[in-house]
Amino acid sequence: MMRKIIWLAAVAGLCAGLTACGGGGGSNNSSSSGNSGTNTGTGTSTGTSSNAANTVQITVSPAGGNVRNYPMVSVTICAANSNASSNCSTVNNVLVDTGSYGLRIFASQIPSATLSGMPNVATTQTMAECTGFGSGDTWGTVRAADIKMSGEIATNLPIQVIQDSSLAASMPSGCTTGPSINTPSVLGANGILGIGAAQSDLGAGTYFSCSGTSCTRTNPTNTQVIANPVVLFPNDNNGVIVEFAQVPDSGAATATGTLVFGIDTQSNNALAGTGATILPTDGNGNMAVSFNGTSYPAGSSGAFLDSGSNGIFFNDPSLSTDSNTFFTPSSTLAMSAVLTAANSTSATVQFNVANADSLFNTGNYAFNNLAGAAPSGLDLGMPFFYGKNVYQGIAGTASTGGGTGPYVAYTSN
Repeated sequence: MMRKIIWLAAVAGLCAGLTACGGGGGSNNSSSSGNSGTNTGTGTSTGTSSNAANTVQITVSPAGGNVRNYPMVSVTICAANSNASSNCSTVNNVLVDTGSYGLRIFASQIPSATLSGMPNVATTQTMAECTGFGSGDTWGTVRAADIKMSGEIATNLPIQVIQDSSLAASMPSGCTTGPSINTPSVLGANGILGIGAAQSDLGAGTYFSCSGTSCTRTNPTNTQVIANPVVLFPNDNNGVIVEFAQVPDSGAATATGTLVFGIDTQSNNALAGTGATILPTDGNGNMAVSFNGTSYPAGSSGAFLDSGSNGIFFNDPSLSTDSNTFFTPSSTLAMSAVLTAANSTSATVQFNVANADSLFNTGNYAFNNLAGAAPSGLDLGMPFFYGKNVYQGIAGTASTGGGTGPYVAYTSN
């Protein structure tokens, strides 16, 4: 099963305390630094402007609960095929996840007037999907909706409505991988905006045709599968940029960034000429990595950039951890890794690992040096995104600066 949100610890019990959760100049072969410097200060970190029609504001704050490093946006959902003009409602605190594909919203956050204009994508029985994440599963119907974010509109977009009361059947036992992510409080957000490398989760999600309490596996058509919303935008549809200013090493109470739609489609989303590090990936956004004395191939055990993970996660048994497996070194560690792209381009990334308990005790919510344990590979989660413009080129689309996706790219800002 493909990665959706890695180490998303926002399941019951793990986010109840002060912990956070995680589920994201030169040539193409340049060596690029991450968060290895020292940044001082407190307060709020503010990124670039989000006033253009192809941009929306991203906020990291306590809004979604007691969850650190959760980048959130608002999404307006409307009746299908209405050009986002009928029965619309805005859902706040939706997690921005560059490690998954598709929009998933809890039914409890969609007013009945809006939901009534969102038909199931199946014409006879009810289509539903069980979606596996690193820490659990979502279960819900697949409905069509129009969505609007700033000036961007995606029409007739298949989305997952989690815990939809119109679905009488329970999650089939054969598709569960962990606890059920069945409420916003469990997730720490009102939904997930998956804007990663793929155009859809076809071949990754588990789809079912349901009647009453009985469900059987089914293969959705291309028009029924849950899609990356960006690819349905009319013009700015080849990728996204996540832009955040740097935060102090002690963290910031909040952080504000910008989600930019499109790459090299407008003056505010240029990749060409920026000197960015550009790394082609596999279809799920993965790269090979050499880190901590071990080499990991591309794939589920490789490296990836994932805003939906609230820390940087890797395997290092020598480091002490707290009760939620976040690292707690006695002093901040400077670490580095070498990423190897699908075209054999390599880049060195650097990052710091601070004592998680000390970070949490500050009461801040945005950290560039929060890290924790994972079985293998290197999950470059939200801490990696601070101080950078991070590009995600979508598979099967192209940009002047990045070529044909999938690829990731980044510049320091």
